[in-house]
Amino acid sequence: MAIAIVGTGYVGLVTGTCFADSGNEVTCVDIDAAKIERLNNGEIPIFEPGLTEMVEHNIEAGRLKFTTDLAAAVSDADFVFLAVGTPPADDGSADLRNLWAVVDAMAPYVPEKAISVIKSTVPIGTNTKMYERLKQKTGRECECASNPEFLKEGAALDDFMKPDRVVVGVRTQRAADALRELYKPFLRTENPFLVMSPESAEMTKYVANALLSTKISFINETANVCELVGADINDVRRGIGTDSRIGTAFLFPGVGYGGSCFPKDVRALDAVARSKGYEMRILPAVDEVNRRQKTVMLTKILSHFRDDVAGKTIAVWGLAFKPRTDDVREAPALVMIDELLERGAKIHVHDPEAMDNVRKQYGDKIQYAERPYDALLDADALLIMTEWKEFHRPTFATVKKLLRRPVIFDGRNLYETSTLRDAGFTYYSIGRAPVIARG
Repeated sequence: MAIAIVGTGYVGLVTGTCFADSGNEVTCVDIDAAKIERLNNGEIPIFEPGLTEMVEHNIEAGRLKFTTDLAAAVSDADFVFLAVGTPPADDGSADLRNLWAVVDAMAPYVPEKAISVIKSTVPIGTNTKMYERLKQKTGRECECASNPEFLKEGAALDDFMKPDRVVVGVRTQRAADALRELYKPFLRTENPFLVMSPESAEMTKYVANALLSTKISFINETANVCELVGADINDVRRGIGTDSRIGTAFLFPGVGYGGSCFPKDVRALDAVARSKGYEMRILPAVDEVNRRQKTVMLTKILSHFRDDVAGKTIAVWGLAFKPRTDDVREAPALVMIDELLERGAKIHVHDPEAMDNVRKQYGDKIQYAERPYDALLDADALLIMTEWKEFHRPTFATVKKLLRRPVIFDGRNLYETSTLRDAGFTYYSIGRAPVIARG
């Protein structure tokens, strides 16, 4: 099948590449000419494990192309997937200007056979508005569908190739059958292909991310209470996670969620409700708990240093909002860096993938270390903000030797408190009693 993907951001690039890998002829379109040139040269603008190799393979096979020519990409397509950004507006609602610009630009070239599919995360009712807009501009009925994505950064290829489910919102059986055939290579293990209305599909995306965000904020707030009452959040997490009604996923306490999806989707769903005159109580609380959680380690750091970090050097391990990505959008680490810099601290950082993106924001305000241990040299404490595998098993004797003081602030609960106690560290984590080094 001939597929046009409009937008070569994270979702568009992964979607287009995976469809090409299953034998389709895919053309990805973007208005950024420099980005398209890089992609045609095999340069991938994001870090996603396995993506570079898959892009190169499908370019060489002639199944994957990149262009700025929207008309050429759309005019003979069986499917046109819209994967443009829908960033948050000031009131938390989704900004759809990019989406409508694409719809207007492609309208003269959309063939009658084509199914236009919204892949972007959009407010409920957007698909209907696109359907009406295309009908007005083309003078005919245009098939429109919704197909929300459920990709996890760092595991996006697996998520696409072996999905838990595929959700499509359609108006006709033709669209449902065509999308089922398109996704058939990815559903060989009988994972569900769920057909519903466009409005239900749009809502499903928001509700999924909002519920996962709620679990994270809930366990984080519970962890904070555990510290106050002398409980251990790891024991509590195991105690509730074995209940099949609850499960263990997304019950790991930490410094809050970030990235491009959870924060904006929580706020966007709340904005959708407000636009209909309904006041949600849970989602604003989820967002506020997460905002506060991003600085939970700051409170511990200031308490340890008696409210004076001016001139102190803090080594930060982990900058991306999660491991296996270079994405620093709404990353808790950057919130902490801002707070510490404002108080006069010096910052040394290391991250396996995200340092170039951080350097664009901070320049020479902080120091960058190519290896984790290099960031520790003469630092007064280590702060862990992302749970990269590289950080799970350090040689604590080396860490202790490089730091001025054996102090670790662990925002991801990577280590057992008994291990750090035996190694002679002062160790602060989330939802567990601190370990204070003797002497």
